[in-house]
Amino acid sequence: MFRLLVVVVLFLGTEIAMAQEKEPTPVRQNPNIDRPLSNEGTTSPLVDALQKLVAVYGPIAYSNDRPNPYTRIEPWGEAPPSNNGEWGAVTGAEGGPEGVLYVLHRCQSNSCVDRSEAPLVILDTRTGKRLGTFGEGLMAFPHGIHVDFEGNVWTTDTGKGDAPGGHLVRKFSPDGELLMTLGRPGLAGDAPDQFREPTDVVVARDGTLFVTEGHVKNGAHSRLSKLAPDGTLIARYGMTGQGHLQLSAPHAIALDTKGRLFIADRDNNRIMIWDQDGNYIDQWTQFGRPSGIYIDHTDTIYVADSESWGPENPGWKKGIRIGSAMTGQVHYFLEDIEARDFAHSGAEAIGVDRRGNVYGGVVRRQMLERHEPQAEQTTLGATWDTPVPAAGIEQME
Repeated sequence: MFRLLVVVVLFLGTEIAMAQEKEPTPVRQNPNIDRPLSNEGTTSPLVDALQKLVAVYGPIAYSNDRPNPYTRIEPWGEAPPSNNGEWGAVTGAEGGPEGVLYVLHRCQSNSCVDRSEAPLVILDTRTGKRLGTFGEGLMAFPHGIHVDFEGNVWTTDTGKGDAPGGHLVRKFSPDGELLMTLGRPGLAGDAPDQFREPTDVVVARDGTLFVTEGHVKNGAHSRLSKLAPDGTLIARYGMTGQGHLQLSAPHAIALDTKGRLFIADRDNNRIMIWDQDGNYIDQWTQFGRPSGIYIDHTDTIYVADSESWGPENPGWKKGIRIGSAMTGQVHYFLEDIEARDFAHSGAEAIGVDRRGNVYGGVVRRQMLERHEPQAEQTTLGATWDTPVPAAGIEQME
């Protein structure tokens, strides 16, 4: 029986490999990257075939086969003026209450250490034109971005060794003025005023901050920090592991309208749902291997999966899954153009603007992608108190 299975797998692998050879490989990427796009997995037909077989498992097949009512545009948005007019690795994109889009990228290629480029860019969501930049000379390895209910822009920096800009959380005004810096520059630690590789931040309606920490798989300091609006540490929750109150390199965080925390526990292939005191509520695996999470005022959840299909999460295609933060149902799947590439690819960061356009920040291809709904729809962040009049958008743009 085993030999028969091997023969079948090898046959399927050969058929898959031949079919892939006949498919033209798209080339839509940052011109600075000399690498063709691929959906060919590995060079082993057997491994490719096994991935295909795993993908037919019910929950995986259901999540992979959801409809896609969006139109993809890539690359999208006017890049910063330096770095040959191209983005560095894009690690964040999120709309603000006033209607613009804030994009976080890593200056040139994949780092801002000793770079003069601005890591933060403001874009017009109608035209994609660049409206401004800020943050020059501040960051080392920018990672997460969040726009709060007042329009302030928060960023996290996981650091590059002891580079001075790392292990910090920063708060900017909507127009880019630095308002607050939390942590000790370049110094990872466990003191109340220190972070260890902060990956993302979210601000609750009352101003309470939640910061995910730990960027190393199975590292010793995967945790969640809760802070007062002034940055004073209130508590730390979680530890490294696979249990209900454990995490492994939590990559992103979001709040729903009920104030529940949704943590992208990426290295455990799940979304952890906790209350604001660190108590376990639920865990979901149907959104794939989560790298980024965004939740809007209707409790629609958007999850970016940039690392599935390979050994970390076989059978699950890379892309953006959209569903309900209330029921956990996956409604749509925006498949990445390298959904079946064995290596990490696809959108790692996820955000939505006031018009319902969905954005993916792509690290490997160093670009910003946009997914437009069939009809414009007003979308607000889950933590925003009140809608901003539409006139405010027009005035801003």
